[in-house]
Amino acid sequence: MKHFLIAPSILSANFAKLGEDITDVISAGADLLHFDVMDNHYVPNLSIGSMVLQSLRNYGISIPIDVHLMAKPIDGLISDFASVGATYISFHPETTKHIDRSLQLIKEHGCKAGLVFNPSTTLSCLEYVIHKIDMITLMSVNPGFSGQSFIPIILKKISQTRKLIENSNYNINLAVDGGINIKNIRSILEAGANTFIMGSAIFGSPNYYDTIHMIRSVLSN
Repeated sequence: MKHFLIAPSILSANFAKLGEDITDVISAGADLLHFDVMDNHYVPNLSIGSMVLQSLRNYGISIPIDVHLMAKPIDGLISDFASVGATYISFHPETTKHIDRSLQLIKEHGCKAGLVFNPSTTLSCLEYVIHKIDMITLMSVNPGFSGQSFIPIILKKISQTRKLIENSNYNINLAVDGGINIKNIRSILEAGANTFIMGSAIFGSPNYYDTIHMIRSVLSN
């Protein structure tokens, strides 16, 4: 398994001082930023668009950013976010008519490609497109809102996905998104995840450095 990555989700950041807040979390040891895009159509909420990502890049944020598209349709958004500095672009299989074509579009723009699976979404499409994927993200809550509780049955899905990755012989990150905290992160690691998307557990803490240091300690022991 690859070295683990801690990916704070900026949906939980302080948007009144977003650049400063993200700079602080990067200084505290974040490896990857998670950027949630919600359209109030595919999910029941509305969040941020490509102009915010462009502003962050212009502010000087150079860390890799995974843009998670919770929107429909997505091909136009892929082009928009690729043009302003996305590192990864991840989407849900059900948000496009042609999964393979959308993955290829991400690659053509020079970004890394990801697929995101809701708690009840099967992994069946991976049989046909896993060779085009750099990251698989498993939602451990239903998408649309931060602060939800982890769904325990997802531990089984993490193990299944890890086996698929190992059998494929491809270098793919396995991320888990939703309800991760100090109490359950070790079990998520042991199930097979190596990338941990965390919102309120980090941005809601009083000291980002202490929190991320504690997370690394739990994962390393």
